[in-house]
Amino acid sequence: MTSLLWRIRYLHRRTPTLPARRRQATSAPLHIRVLGEKYTTDDYTNLSPSISSKLSKRLHAQKGHPISTLRTLIENHFPDFAHFSSLSPIVTPYQNFDSLSFPADHPGRAKTDSYYINRNTMLRTHTSAHEVEVFAKGTERWLLTADVYRRDEIDASHYPVFHQMEGAKIFGNDPSSIEQIEKETQRLERQLAASNIVTEDVQHISQTNPAQTSHNVRSSEVTAKNLKLCLNSLLYELFADVAGASEDDPLRVRWIEAYFPFTSPSYEVEVFFRGKWLEILGCGVVLQSTLDRAGVANKMGWAFGLGLERIAMILFSIPDIRLFWSEDPRFLSQFTHGKINTFKPYSKYPPSYRDISFWKPGRDMHDNDLYDVVRDVAGDLVEDVTIIDRFTHPKTQRDSLTARVVYRSFDRSLVNEEVNGLQDRVVSHLKEQLGVEIR
Repeated sequence: MTSLLWRIRYLHRRTPTLPARRRQATSAPLHIRVLGEKYTTDDYTNLSPSISSKLSKRLHAQKGHPISTLRTLIENHFPDFAHFSSLSPIVTPYQNFDSLSFPADHPGRAKTDSYYINRNTMLRTHTSAHEVEVFAKGTERWLLTADVYRRDEIDASHYPVFHQMEGAKIFGNDPSSIEQIEKETQRLERQLAASNIVTEDVQHISQTNPAQTSHNVRSSEVTAKNLKLCLNSLLYELFADVAGASEDDPLRVRWIEAYFPFTSPSYEVEVFFRGKWLEILGCGVVLQSTLDRAGVANKMGWAFGLGLERIAMILFSIPDIRLFWSEDPRFLSQFTHGKINTFKPYSKYPPSYRDISFWKPGRDMHDNDLYDVVRDVAGDLVEDVTIIDRFTHPKTQRDSLTARVVYRSFDRSLVNEEVNGLQDRVVSHLKEQLGVEIR
């Protein structure tokens, strides 16, 4: 899932900054500036220059951009929802994890997975980091669109910055409010019955996907059913035309039981598109503890989260996630705000491959450390990085790694001299920043 809720009293420990000798050895600055603000660095700081440079881009707010168009289409489908899109990407670990009841040992908390400004400040990894604060405003129906940040691998479908949209609806947990939700659900049922959509559903509640102990079963089932029908309606709106849904070949949607730390029951949703099932979003009934933290303990409701790039790549036939960041008119001029059209490739320059083999400096070096260095040096000229060999020396127990880096530009052919220069800089930065020994 890509977004949802939280809060428990969380006391941050004050962490001493790095010793002077270590700072000198690693050339780590005492402070960094992020979006114009000055922050003290510490042993958690891992925000790289290539990521910092993306913080002000806000593709979801650039009119005519595919990400912005998709955001608008979804917002138009929920006209009675409040729309948020300007919340700062800088949050606390409490907002990002603890307020949503993430376990203390959840891997997303690790420096290898998330970008930290310092131990007490980070870049949000999902739009759910803002759930409690939005619910606390008293907003009962809302959509929130934002850029989110995760350390990740390098290939055509992964990028360390992407965009999510989260939607949520809460209502009174009393007989009158539940009855109103049932009436809305019945209207959606009639609407979808007249549409060319076939749904493969699962039980709203089961032993493996239970209602929360604080919810009665009927209220939880009503909430889950309303969630499913609202999202089936949205998916039909987005995919029916581009999928060519007809009476003989309707749009097919599949619901699957899932687990998320911040909802129960929880589901993932897939759409059958161009011959295969595609995962589209995650969703579920909001944890009551989240609503309690937001000061709306007498409410219950649902939430969903989806990745805009994932859906836009499908709808617009965009083959490489790096293209979303292109400022080339040949890319941007193909799109009109509010309309879905098929991207027409304007170039396919040849790739250039280079391999790097090195001894790792220690067991705690993560593959994402390598990817960050390559991105900082080569930016969007790097198309793919694949680990093609891992080896542990039988005597010394040192770990060796070989990575294949694929360089390719959307705009021009890269000459060997330029690629060799990029590769030399990558090697130099790996030695200086990570302490690797080139083989």
